Amino acid sequence: MRIPAAYVDGFARGRAVNPDRADNYLAHTTVGDPVADALVDCLSSLPRAEATRLIELGIQGGDDAALRAAPEPVREFFDACYDPPDWLDIPSLTPGYRLFHRNTALVLAGMVAGVLVEGFTTNIAKSFFITGRLRDQGIRRLKQNNRHMLEIFMPGGMERHSDGWALSVRIRIVHATVRRLLTRSGEWDIEELGMPISAAHVGLAISAFSARLLHHLKSLGATFDEEERKSFMAIWRYSGHLMGIPETILFRDEQDALDIFRIGNLCEPEISMESKVMATSLVNSAPLFAGLTEWHARRKLASYIFRISRALIGDDVADGLGYPKESTMGTLWRFRLLNRVDYLLNKLNPTRTQERNNMTTILDVSMFEGHGISYRLPDHIYAEQSREW
Repeated sequence: MRIPAAYVDGFARGRAVNPDRADNYLAHTTVGDPVADALVDCLSSLPRAEATRLIELGIQGGDDAALRAAPEPVREFFDACYDPPDWLDIPSLTPGYRLFHRNTALVLAGMVAGVLVEGFTTNIAKSFFITGRLRDQGIRRLKQNNRHMLEIFMPGGMERHSDGWALSVRIRIVHATVRRLLTRSGEWDIEELGMPISAAHVGLAISAFSARLLHHLKSLGATFDEEERKSFMAIWRYSGHLMGIPETILFRDEQDALDIFRIGNLCEPEISMESKVMATSLVNSAPLFAGLTEWHARRKLASYIFRISRALIGDDVADGLGYPKESTMGTLWRFRLLNRVDYLLNKLNPTRTQERNNMTTILDVSMFEGHGISYRLPDHIYAEQSREW
């Protein structure tokens, strides 16, 4: 097995804990997504408008004859997307929808303050840093991330051609596009870092979005039962499948996801400068995403998010990311208490619930421009130089 130079020390740490999982993780650091990569190579030779038309045709469906006339890599890619895995059970996803919609605000908080910053402790941060995707367009990136999550948890959202299904497939194509741009840019050293947006990193990310998010939700005071918990994991697993994660590193259940997350993080290099920059950018973007434009209000909310985040991810990780030094004693207890008080006030006054927790409002701040799904792709490695997509 070829080990990228940046992973040598981490690989030794991972093998000391679980040799088989560490071997599997490292093997996937040099793997991309061959089917999606072939699709993007094919599309890159076509005019942008035609490439966009073919992607929309495959994702939206409705014209089988036109899709059959598309180039072979396009047909092969969408045939793979249309073929559901044997383990998929669409009716069993319903309890997961309930979990999400009962705890939507906490899910969004757990994502921003917990899961996403933890993801940036790994070399995942380097691709974001190089492209400038979060640095230059942080608000839009957060909206896209949350829109995907909202749509996969809409009832029926994971049915073929529904928005949750469509956005999961779109992410796979975007990953392949950015991987192609990075490998041809001269900015990414494969011998040092492995494959950009590797199967290992996407497998690690989906494990965090599911199992690690459930852990943070408990810390934030969310409520859910065992059936909902399993269903929540199943929704993320199918989304991960649609995103092109190989079965060899796509989690099977919650414990498997936690093991992938733990061993994968051990195998990753130490927290880098890029990790610190991206985590800080993410937290500082969140107040803008919430609609705050006044400087003092933004700074106050960012400070609070840093404190919640430190409480969720722990002092060691927070210190590694360069977070402000502060005590978090009682932070999560106070957060849960205020959330419980809010819940009781909503029970006493249903009108207040509609005003404060309106799903339309949550969807509105998570929309792409034009309130639709864009099928355009980035065409330059740097976000500020790419045409809109």
